[in-house]
Amino acid sequence: MTQKQTYIESWLDETHEGVRYGLEGKVLVEEKSSFQKITIFDSKRYGKSLLLDNCWMTAELQEKHYHECLVHPALCSAEKISKVLIIGGGDGGTAKECLKYKEVEEIHLVEIDNRVIELSKKYLPNIGGQAWRDSRVQITIQDGISWVSNAKDNSYDIILIDGSDPKGPAKGLFNKRFFQNCKRILKRGGVFATQSESPEAFRKIHIDTIKTIRTVFDFADPLYGSVPMYPSGWWSWTFAALDKERYKQPILQRATEINKSCEIWNTRWQKAAFGAMPTFIEKALKNEQ
Repeated sequence: MTQKQTYIESWLDETHEGVRYGLEGKVLVEEKSSFQKITIFDSKRYGKSLLLDNCWMTAELQEKHYHECLVHPALCSAEKISKVLIIGGGDGGTAKECLKYKEVEEIHLVEIDNRVIELSKKYLPNIGGQAWRDSRVQITIQDGISWVSNAKDNSYDIILIDGSDPKGPAKGLFNKRFFQNCKRILKRGGVFATQSESPEAFRKIHIDTIKTIRTVFDFADPLYGSVPMYPSGWWSWTFAALDKERYKQPILQRATEINKSCEIWNTRWQKAAFGAMPTFIEKALKNEQ
């Protein structure tokens, strides 16, 4: 998810540090919002796709690889899940996964760029699905950093950070002050989760993110999986809690029910994904904690 976009015949590439990550297809929409460049691309392999500032965000046939991994370790393990906060998530995929839980009563989706939502509804309706019509979802067009700063203490059972790379509108979602506010507004027994970049393509950002979250929360660990359309294809999500490593302990009743609708996530996969930290990350975290 980085920098320059190039066109080679019918290919669209995201380029990052000398490597191209491309799909074949055609551009449907390309426009500049008040915050970023937005592209809707119809790819032959993964269906309709979304790019922000020339970086791949999601696609119809890839979104499960990302959204299931962000949502279900958190919602299957928190003590209560009635009130959920999503920062970002303008494609609707994270909200859609949250809505699978009957216990969820209220979702606050805070997205800075309304055009992302509008274009996702029009061109990627299957990603958001019922999220755009469900009364439990309350959408606010606002800077998520400001929202978190102003929210009351102990407001949410679940906090999910579904932002893009730490630049542009998402730059402030990866710093200590933001994480401290997330901790402040998270209820005890709740779970915080954020996408934490690729351990290969964004190694330093990934390591720094884990370190920073661990200075704020008593318990925090990365989970590793695959999102083939992203730089390197290797991705991560970091989970945190106040009382224990509860994100590693799915509640069986919830997990059994939710797994029926999943393509990637299950408890066996999750256990392996939390245990998949490579040696170089482990050494980096130990050496500089």
